[in-house]
Amino acid sequence: MQIVFASSNKNKIFEIQSMLPDTIKILSLEEIGCYEEIPETADTIEGNAILKANYVTTKYGYDCFADDTGLEVAALNGEPGVFSARYAGEQRSADDNMNKLLTALSDKSNRKAQFKTVIALNRNGSQKLFTGIAEGEITVEKSGSGGFGYDPIFMPLGYQETFAELSLEIKNDISHRGKATKDLLHYLTEME
Repeated sequence: MQIVFASSNKNKIFEIQSMLPDTIKILSLEEIGCYEEIPETADTIEGNAILKANYVTTKYGYDCFADDTGLEVAALNGEPGVFSARYAGEQRSADDNMNKLLTALSDKSNRKAQFKTVIALNRNGSQKLFTGIAEGEITVEKSGSGGFGYDPIFMPLGYQETFAELSLEIKNDISHRGKATKDLLHYLTEME
């Protein structure tokens, strides 16, 4: 089975492809000739995942899945949430985003947070959503060189390391994206 993953984030593509069996091959947006920026104008994580999946299916005619992820911080009323990638501006700098978040939390004792991923799958004319949540907390400083995005400042519940310090295998097992992808994978393999 070949299916398009509506993302141009090579880290995400690698992370998800590494979880899939050899019978499922992910096609990137580049591989289907989609080089334009897909609009992410919804005000929810679910909405953005649906927008991206529908864009590829409608414009290019492929079955596909798309994800959107947000980091929701309790002390900041769920921010940055749907704006996680652009929290510190349109340049989408992970360092700028982390620095802004650490500054916003500098006087807060509640550092509870959760990552939420929603995957929208368009397949055979129908749509299905898969949600994964990873609970944890925001550390006081960056730690680790693995992962991407907010991984160096997110410590998952039950661990003493950040996502950036954990192996890809452990991260995939416990992460928000890992949980949503497992549900997607289970669904896809049942359909084969």
